[in-house]
Amino acid sequence: MGKVYAFLAEGSEEVELLAVTDVLIRGGQDVTLVSITGKKDVVTAHKVKIQADLDFSEADFSDADLLFLPGGMPGTKNLEAHEGLGAVLKMAYEKNTRIAAICAAPSVLGKLGLLEGKKATCFPGFEGELKGAEYVSQGVVTDGTITTARGLGYALDLGIELLKYLASEEEARKIKEAIQYDQIPM
Repeated sequence: MGKVYAFLAEGSEEVELLAVTDVLIRGGQDVTLVSITGKKDVVTAHKVKIQADLDFSEADFSDADLLFLPGGMPGTKNLEAHEGLGAVLKMAYEKNTRIAAICAAPSVLGKLGLLEGKKATCFPGFEGELKGAEYVSQGVVTDGTITTARGLGYALDLGIELLKYLASEEEARKIKEAIQYDQIPM
């Protein structure tokens, strides 16, 4: 079982956060929602209140197998502005801990220099903020220990991709089947 920390800021995209973490929980991963706001109750981009498990100041990330950043606005800007989170992400990167971000949030990784020389994707319009990365227009891109996703429409894909690395391809396939996720071309 992997230890996952998913970060939550005022204005985070709630469906990106919850879809990815739901898939990971179904796949047997230990997921902790961490608020960077100084309080556990967080209001998301679409005014949904979510209660985090921990405030950032209460967390010890030394056991992390994955750090996950949902997108959304102004959530992404709030994640980017949190110096403590930036330090944790840099330390995790140096330790080869898996890091994932979706939608606008890969820009946080780009501004920290964590995408240098890597392929990455993001929500259209944020490509210029993926400092040092080669932008790829795929829905989900994994390069080394960094996985990025383009937006909300790829949240389930991101969760399944991360589950492959944290558990196994077989476990990811089981969860994909269990949630009846079989995209059919329209």
